[in-house]
Amino acid sequence: MPTLQIEHPITDFATWSAAYARFAERRRTAGVVHERVSRPVDDACYVVIGLDFDTRRQAEAFLHFLTTEVWTTPERAPALAGAPRTRILDIVEDTWAG
Repeated sequence: MPTLQIEHPITDFATWSAAYARFAERRRTAGVVHERVSRPVDDACYVVIGLDFDTRRQAEAFLHFLTTEVWTTPERAPALAGAPRTRILDIVEDTWAG
């Protein structure tokens, strides 16, 4: 299962979260099957997002959408405070300790 990992600084979490929520339906129709939003414990102005897809092609297509239609305008990404760092990861091991 490929994961699109996105990291970037933000100006304000509440503003960023509201903008992220506006794209919930788009994430679903793009094939996101699971998503995680995290923040470093020592930096409230930074987010790390993990979006899981069934296929690498879906992850690549959604990344293309983000880079060409979302991150290009402040109106669509109002709290973005720097260039997002992205990568598509393949899970090689997944163990639940619970």
